[in-house]
Amino acid sequence: MNKKLKLEELNRLDVEAFKSVRKNPIVVVLDNIRSAYNIGSVFRTSDALAIEEVVLCGITAQPPHREIMKTALGASESVNWKYYSDTVNAVQELKNQGYQLLALEQVENSKMLNNFNPKAEKLALVVGNEVDGVQQAVIDICDMCIEIPQFGTKHSFNVSVSTGIALWDIIGKLKKA
Repeated sequence: MNKKLKLEELNRLDVEAFKSVRKNPIVVVLDNIRSAYNIGSVFRTSDALAIEEVVLCGITAQPPHREIMKTALGASESVNWKYYSDTVNAVQELKNQGYQLLALEQVENSKMLNNFNPKAEKLALVVGNEVDGVQQAVIDICDMCIEIPQFGTKHSFNVSVSTGIALWDIIGKLKKA
């Protein structure tokens, strides 16, 4: 029989130790996310996967916001983050810093996530608004659009779920490379 581990048995890093460990070379860009609960979930996922940074853009709420704090469970303290009023400026700056820009969006000629193999040393994953997705002006700057294959009647996953799926897949591929 398998015994469920207690929190103290998980040997997790504290915030200070986490800040000093090497991160996965991925920045997550939130393009006008309206739900603070989704933002908090992305922070929590970014902590769990040791993501380099979260970039909050436009109407995306910033810590310390009550709903972010509720779902992030402290991850907004451990994960580095920045805010930009305009997503276009944020992604252009990342591009200038040598990041390969990936929009997680359903577009013509998107690459299915299961067929995507990261080649760049630094990646930025842009995820969009719960209703409108990633802005076209941002897509136009991105190097590629990736899409998660889906098999049901709905057109998309929740933004925090899709972010987690994409990050988990990409990090697994980076670790194998």
